[in-house]
Amino acid sequence: MAFPTRFRYSASFLLAATLLFGGCKKDESPATPTPTPTPPTPTPAAPAQIAVWLTTPDKAALFYNQPAGLSFGATANSNPTIAVDTTQTFQTMDGFGYTLTGGSAFVLSQMTAANRAALLKELFATDENNIGVSYLRVSIGASDLNASVYTYDDASSPDPTLASFSLAPDEAYFIPVLKEIVAINPAIKILGSPWTAPTWMKNGPTSPTNPDPSPVGGSLKPEYYDAYAQYFVKYIQGMKAQGITIDAVTLQNEPLNPYNNPSMVMTGAEQAAFIKNNVGPAFKAAGLTTKIIAYDHNPDADGLDFVRTVLSNAGASTYLDGSAFHLYAGSMEALSQIHDAYPTKNVYFTEQYTKAPGNFAGDLTWHANNLVVAAPRNWSRNVLEWNLASDATYSPHTPGGCSECLGALTISGNTVTRNSAYYTIGHAAKFVRPGSVRVGTNAPDGLPNVAYKTPAGKRVLLVVNTGSTLRNFNIQYKGKLASASLYGGAVATYVW
Repeated sequence: MAFPTRFRYSASFLLAATLLFGGCKKDESPATPTPTPTPPTPTPAAPAQIAVWLTTPDKAALFYNQPAGLSFGATANSNPTIAVDTTQTFQTMDGFGYTLTGGSAFVLSQMTAANRAALLKELFATDENNIGVSYLRVSIGASDLNASVYTYDDASSPDPTLASFSLAPDEAYFIPVLKEIVAINPAIKILGSPWTAPTWMKNGPTSPTNPDPSPVGGSLKPEYYDAYAQYFVKYIQGMKAQGITIDAVTLQNEPLNPYNNPSMVMTGAEQAAFIKNNVGPAFKAAGLTTKIIAYDHNPDADGLDFVRTVLSNAGASTYLDGSAFHLYAGSMEALSQIHDAYPTKNVYFTEQYTKAPGNFAGDLTWHANNLVVAAPRNWSRNVLEWNLASDATYSPHTPGGCSECLGALTISGNTVTRNSAYYTIGHAAKFVRPGSVRVGTNAPDGLPNVAYKTPAGKRVLLVVNTGSTLRNFNIQYKGKLASASLYGGAVATYVW
């Protein structure tokens, strides 16, 4: 199938439409558009060598494949130059995508089968006409973007043998939707993260009117470490029986956040002991190859202490693939600090939300710059946006869960609105296929960028203009130059 019509505009329409727009800061309303000069379009001496895919903050171009493209052969000029050096290599990429929350799966399940199939194909199919999202995060039990809180063993009394364990809460719509996705893209990588252990495994908090532990906050009781390790084993095995391979798990979403519903606190020392003595040995005994990834929270000072505590524990480190991060506090550069200190351990970026109702212009630029460019430049093997889909009221969510999380898609019946995160992820996922290797580039001021060489032998360069006005620049590759222009706040992917 061809891309939907939002991807296709005539060259004359694009030229006229992209004359007007202004760049904005995140969470601000777009400024009144002001005219900017149209860059000259040189006539190439030969067919275009570089495909250009463009998204502009005024939505005049939405993941638009410019028909003219670019060609190498420009003469030297005073414009800034982004030099792509494929001899300088960094990490191998696992993929780009979203969190498929329970709420995401629910709104997808409410579409007709034909409409849902078409949308999932557009998102996950890997042919040239679709995006090919290559990585998903899912919750182990409920996240705060489920309609209600549950785990897979909500026994009324302690159940250390996990006799009551069941994936049944996910069988109504979550597992069916995930199986449809896996059928489209069997190679998709899936990361599982729990928001809480079963409440009977937890210490407090309680109240006089509710003496039982709450799904909000609390911590894992040491006497249930073994049972909780087996809970992960049963989850991975149960999903495998459904035809779903869990590539990796983190052991607690946001372990330093006791306020979400559900949530659970876990310190770095507790997680290190849990991995060393329980989860690692349990996975080994069960013959599981699922990766174990530490942390899954912000790269601030407390978070970096947490990660160092876990990764420096020799017994835990034996079982660990790496660590995962969000960006609600701290800086993306901190991921490089962890990589440099523990270069044999991988780094992942697993969550960032877009605050509803959203500001397309500001969100597009901020997320493309701070996530899609900055995370890989700081060694992350993936980039995941939170979350895939919600309805027009940013639901479903638990009581106290996120009520202002804007999905990449807003789904109302069979009507789909594609929001900023759809495009930021699309600009990378479609072209930077799993197995692509990040390569060297410089970063001219105001033109953050990241480049790759793909398994198919392509070169991919993603550039963001973080300024508010047109920027002319060069792309340099193996001594050749191509002249490019990018409007303020716009995002472009160049492929050759």
